[in-house]
Amino acid sequence: MNDAAEFLIRHGEAIVFAAVFAEQIGLPVPAIPVLLAAGALAGAGKMSLAVAVLLSLAACFAGDLIWYEVGRRRGRHALNLLCRISLEPDSCVRRTENFFERHGLRSLILAKFVPGLSTITPALAGLFGVSGRQFLLYNGLGALVWSVAFIAPGYLFSNQLESMAEQAARFGVSAVLLLGGSFAAYLTYKFAHRQWLLRELRMARISPDELKRLMDDGQEVMVVDLRGAMDHETDPHTIPGALRMTAEELEHRHHEIPRDQDVILFCACPNEATAARMAMMLRKRGITKVRPLAGGIDEWRAREFPLEAHPPVGNPAGITTAVK
Repeated sequence: MNDAAEFLIRHGEAIVFAAVFAEQIGLPVPAIPVLLAAGALAGAGKMSLAVAVLLSLAACFAGDLIWYEVGRRRGRHALNLLCRISLEPDSCVRRTENFFERHGLRSLILAKFVPGLSTITPALAGLFGVSGRQFLLYNGLGALVWSVAFIAPGYLFSNQLESMAEQAARFGVSAVLLLGGSFAAYLTYKFAHRQWLLRELRMARISPDELKRLMDDGQEVMVVDLRGAMDHETDPHTIPGALRMTAEELEHRHHEIPRDQDVILFCACPNEATAARMAMMLRKRGITKVRPLAGGIDEWRAREFPLEAHPPVGNPAGITTAVK
């Protein structure tokens, strides 16, 4: 028996917990192969099937509860932190918000199977005020379904997986180098892709102070609030006179944007990623006097500039909010 298999048998429980926990908190550690291996060991009688599932559940809960509490206590700062440690572009936050808005609490189940969403969704649940009971119920169900979905095939096809492992062991160091090289190449690609996207989104911003001066001077300025419905549920205040229009709506209604006056876009996403992307889109359609607001709504509020309240439009996700 090769050393790797021996190590996995001796420390299988710890490896399962560590791999799943690392993936749930956002580290680039693939947990699915580990769950398949745990299922195969259980099928071969070298690990308890129940223990493998329970360890995966415990690791999911540990990682997800951390981000849920960070999102509940720190709000948007949690998303900024996630974007700093993630290899995904900042637009992944907006994509997750749309997913959360569309599927509601079910997204806590579905997101486990969507790369890039499983880490951000618990933080969004905390940010959007999902009650602790609802979070534990739906996230626990998602963790259970996800764990069983990958441990069960390993258990059912343990003989085939063991045969494949024996064949791979014959290649020894070459197989390890191949796998390690492939993983390193994947990380390099994701990092380079992120840097390219961030360079694409770099453009001249307007500061909140500049925008305030334009508004005080009575100049014609069109301000567009790109935040989604759930953002407005948690924060129903906006810049006075701002037009509420999501990024998806703006793509279809760009003809309503005037060509002869300044257009300022703002959002609540890290690095104003959504506002910058929409500004690039409008420029390609001939609207050149458009800029993102540096710092978005958070920076405007930090300067204690005036805000106006917009009534909420309902509860699109069907969420019971936690008592604060």
